[in-house]
Amino acid sequence: MEDQPQTPFEAQAAVEPQTPVDPQTPVDGLSDAPPASESSPPPKPAHSGLRTGIEWALLIAAALLIALLVKTFFFQAFYIPSDSMVPTLKTNDRVIVNKLSYHLHSVHRGDIVVFKTPKGPDGKPIDPTIKDLVKRVIGLPGETVSEKNNEILINGKVLNESYLPAGTVSNCASFPTQCFPTGPLPADRYWVMGDNRPNSRDSRYFGAIPKSDIVGRVFIRIWPLNRLGLL
Repeated sequence: MEDQPQTPFEAQAAVEPQTPVDPQTPVDGLSDAPPASESSPPPKPAHSGLRTGIEWALLIAAALLIALLVKTFFFQAFYIPSDSMVPTLKTNDRVIVNKLSYHLHSVHRGDIVVFKTPKGPDGKPIDPTIKDLVKRVIGLPGETVSEKNNEILINGKVLNESYLPAGTVSNCASFPTQCFPTGPLPADRYWVMGDNRPNSRDSRYFGAIPKSDIVGRVFIRIWPLNRLGLL
């Protein structure tokens, strides 16, 4: 009897079985086993610390320069050394002065200003220990400042000083008889007085001050915090 040809099924069954795959054997180049060792990160360049130090030095220098420019040309903090501006300002109050104000507009009556300590009638600074003073602008260039019945007159008219406590006396009791000017104030000269009139050495003592001596306008009190506010 002749051998019968194998059917496709039989031919497929005759193929030898494949060797089973070891689960630890890499398949298609991949393996679940961890790498033998991990590479360490590259060392930092030796000069990185120096560069960081230089950057910090530049930042600090820039901050100091900006602070110096602001103090020189824009704003500066001052403390009040005496009670000559009581009750508006008290001893040891801290204020901020705007140095830019009078480059943008003229000096106004009623402004509180900081100015260089002037010389007294004897030609010496009225207080060598104090570099700057703070007072209120009362008279402007070309105006006549005088006093009558303990009130200040500007060009013969009583000046309304609502910032003073009721009953404040503005006279020359503590100064020479002719403490007010006899004529109009010269150009670029300002008459300044403290709000504490009986205890303030001001223009009644050292005369009108030149605009060039004005440091700037006091615009805010920053200390003490319970009296923080615009002026």
